[in-house]
Amino acid sequence: MAQQLRRFDDRKILITGAGSGIGQATVARLLEEGGTVIATDISEAGLAVTRERAKEAGDGDRLSTVAADVASEDAVRGAIGGAIRDLGGLDVVVNAAGILRACHTHEMTLDFWNKLLAVNLTGTFLVTREALPALLASGRGVVVNFSSTSATFAHPYMAAYAATKGGIQSFTHAIALEYAKQGLRAVSVQPGSIRSGMSDDPGVPADGDWSLFAKMSPALAQGFAPPSVVASVIAMLASDDGKFVTGTELRIDGGAHM
Repeated sequence: MAQQLRRFDDRKILITGAGSGIGQATVARLLEEGGTVIATDISEAGLAVTRERAKEAGDGDRLSTVAADVASEDAVRGAIGGAIRDLGGLDVVVNAAGILRACHTHEMTLDFWNKLLAVNLTGTFLVTREALPALLASGRGVVVNFSSTSATFAHPYMAAYAATKGGIQSFTHAIALEYAKQGLRAVSVQPGSIRSGMSDDPGVPADGDWSLFAKMSPALAQGFAPPSVVASVIAMLASDDGKFVTGTELRIDGGAHM
């Protein structure tokens, strides 16, 4: 049997979007590797599942959960900031919280546009800003942000979503350089063709042209992958195995966008 990796035995980690999908899988992976984790999500029910799974795996003693809306400055400063202070420091932030919505761009309302920006882009900024002092104090801080294949490749009906993910990518590049001399690394992942609640029902318009999605299917034979595939890549990037990776993004899509 292969030796279990323990790359996070001495690491304190914050993971947003931890009540489902890739965020939940990342909590499980980093706990398995010895990390002490704060899991946050807007969904209390989702966090309850995350806690139960950690307990079943024998890792519940290193997990704390905080229900918070990353789009709310008050919630990030209060609940999430308080959890970081209670933890006594921070080494890694994984900004997995996000929403996916689709519609015809000519029918898109301003509320629709603003909601996606608030959760995906502003939420990533607010959490990162709150965590930066602790990450810089650690001297080895890592920020892992969630971009998307939509930031680089055309995804129909997802103009607002794609704009948020492109913004996250640019934000990641900027902070990677700004804080590099203080030991911070910042990277983003671009998941695609991953099975999750978000991708199961993106809300494509009823009259949408599904032929436009033909180029977005994974090239690998196994088809769509489970969230744990992305969690394993995040574990590498956030650990010392990724210590020479910063200011860039890594696509995890089974070759769907070659």
